[in-house]
Amino acid sequence: MTRFRTADAAALTADVAALLAALRARPGFRDGEFGRSADDPELWALVTRWDGVGAYRRALSAAEVKITGAPVWVHAVDEPGVYITD
Repeated sequence: MTRFRTADAAALTADVAALLAALRARPGFRDGEFGRSADDPELWALVTRWDGVGAYRRALSAAEVKITGAPVWVHAVDEPGVYITD
């Protein structure tokens, strides 16, 4: 899970849609959700599910994901990420 902060909801939503499309093409991707905080309209969260941490790390190092993700990651909240296992 990664949280983002932005005042430009439309741009972030479009950029995350492109990022999720790139992630869907990567082996091990299960699904992903993107949504806005109920009590803070500038706070968003992206949750992705993977077959394992290895698949997640390999996906993030793919060139297409790096390029597509760049406009998204600039809005990431500077805090530790979360990885939860089933």
